[in-house]
Amino acid sequence: MTTRKPPGMSWESWIDRQIREAAERGEFEDLPGTGKPIPDLDKPHDENWWIRQKLRSEDLSYLPPSLALKKEAESELGAALSAKSEIEVREIIEQINAKITRANRLGIAGPSVGFVLYDTARVLRDWQERQS
Repeated sequence: MTTRKPPGMSWESWIDRQIREAAERGEFEDLPGTGKPIPDLDKPHDENWWIRQKLRSEDLSYLPPSLALKKEAESELGAALSAKSEIEVREIIEQINAKITRANRLGIAGPSVGFVLYDTARVLRDWQERQS
C-alpha cells in the first residue's frame, strides 16, 4: 500500500520518489512486454484504440448492421450462383430479399447502403449460364 503524500512536498517529486523506490525494490522487473516495443506507438491517435485491440486479441469483428447485411447479401448471391438446383437458388434469393425488404421498411442502423432487391429472374439466368 502506498503512503500519503507528505505535506509540503510537490505531487511530482512525491510520485517520482514512489517510482524510484519501487524500481529499486525491483517491482518493475519481469513485467509482461518488458523489452518489447510499444505496439502501434507510431500510428495516429485513435480514441477507440482499446476497443480495436480487444476485438483483435479476441479475434472478433464488428460491422454496423447495414454493412453486415450488405456483406451477407453479397455472400448469399454467391451461394445462389453456386447452388445445386433452381429451387435452391430461388430459396436463397427469397430469404435474402426478405431481409432486405425488412431493413428497407423498418430502417437499419449504420451507414446508408442503398439496398436493392435481387431480381430472381436475372439471378436464375446467371445461374443457368454458369451451369452450361
